[in-house]
Amino acid sequence: MSNRGPKDVSQTDSVGVASSDPASKVSESTARRAAVAGFAGTIVEYYDFAVYGLVAAVLAPQFFGSENPTVALLASLAVFGTAYVARPLGGVVFGHLGDRYGRRSILMATILVMGTCSVLIGLLPTIDHIGIFAPILLILLRLGQGFAAGGELMGAVALVLESTRRGRRGMQTSITQMGATLGFAVAAVVVGVVTSLTTANEMEAWGWRIPFLLCLPLTLVCLRLRMRLEDSPEFTEMVANAEVEKTPLIDAVRRHPGAIIRSAAFTIATTGASHVGLVYIAVLLTRTLGFDSRSVYWVTAVVVAVAAAATPVWGALSDRIGRRPVMIIAAVGTGVVVYPVLWAMSATTSLIVIGIVYFVYMLFTQAFAPGLTAVSEMFPRRVRYSGSALGYNAGIVLGGAFAPYMSAQLVESTGSPLSPAILIVVVCVIGLAAAVTVKETATAELAK
Repeated sequence: MSNRGPKDVSQTDSVGVASSDPASKVSESTARRAAVAGFAGTIVEYYDFAVYGLVAAVLAPQFFGSENPTVALLASLAVFGTAYVARPLGGVVFGHLGDRYGRRSILMATILVMGTCSVLIGLLPTIDHIGIFAPILLILLRLGQGFAAGGELMGAVALVLESTRRGRRGMQTSITQMGATLGFAVAAVVVGVVTSLTTANEMEAWGWRIPFLLCLPLTLVCLRLRMRLEDSPEFTEMVANAEVEKTPLIDAVRRHPGAIIRSAAFTIATTGASHVGLVYIAVLLTRTLGFDSRSVYWVTAVVVAVAAAATPVWGALSDRIGRRPVMIIAAVGTGVVVYPVLWAMSATTSLIVIGIVYFVYMLFTQAFAPGLTAVSEMFPRRVRYSGSALGYNAGIVLGGAFAPYMSAQLVESTGSPLSPAILIVVVCVIGLAAAVTVKETATAELAK
């Protein structure tokens, strides 16, 4: 099938949007419903992932033995990373299905698989009960989570993007992406409450299961929201015009390799920087710097929630000044502040000071959100789900998957709590290189 260029945008409707743009015919309420459904799905996705990271220290002896606590913790963090290994496969499978059969139905499948795996983790017997099968089953369920997550975020972004008028796409898709950060905040609140209401022994014995089991009602709520959605007008028009690509992944790789590479490179920065902030900093504060875990969970919840509220602001800014400038701000700002932030955390005993510097770091990581909107906009609608999911998941494996583990290893090998700054600077340089080569898409009609 031929690769079509943008249509003539000289004719506009009453709101200044090209009349050829299917999203121009969609009501604001429909666009908001798509954004809210995407937001709910990403909350569930990242809640599931964050819970594991936040209770990694508790899970370590339960599934990897207690003879060497450091080795057990590193093994637990490594399993956190293994879930990301399955993401590219999930992105390939769900991306193909999403471009062939529609965004909505595939997004319902991804959230169902993700929620099921999370609930089953909460029901797993430990190494004391079934021996080596405990960590094996944990790894398999984490792989299942990763497989489902591979089709979640970029599919949700595509659905919202294609349901939103030009000039508001950055802000609306950022609401969906805000769910990712708030998922971590919700997880921190839940883990904080459970930790506060249980003793250390109770938390190790059964308390850690509660956050995983709460995935059940969250998943049901998300499914309900997505059942009320229609598919995106872009996909509906593709079906009506018989434009659905039979081999979207192959077409994306063959026709848009540069977009896939830029997507992966920027995602390395996005997820590498954010996952250190969302997952590893709690481990650093509790295990390395000796802060009380209960207090750290609450600080994490407040900081992450407040920082997440800035995500639509960054998205709206990208609608005004463009995606590329905001992507550059994210990469440069995060790389510049990370060392002072880690230094301040290691030099103070005040949780207030830690909360302030932590917020500064997280605020800059939220500026990466419009970059993922740009990633989706790089691809024509026929291969948008497949291409963006492939690039994003390739980048998350190289960036976010093992960033917490690599940070812990850096601290362990150097003895310095400041050493993860090296990793962050490296991924931010990669992200900056990708950002400066991105074609500006904020005001363009979506490619057909």
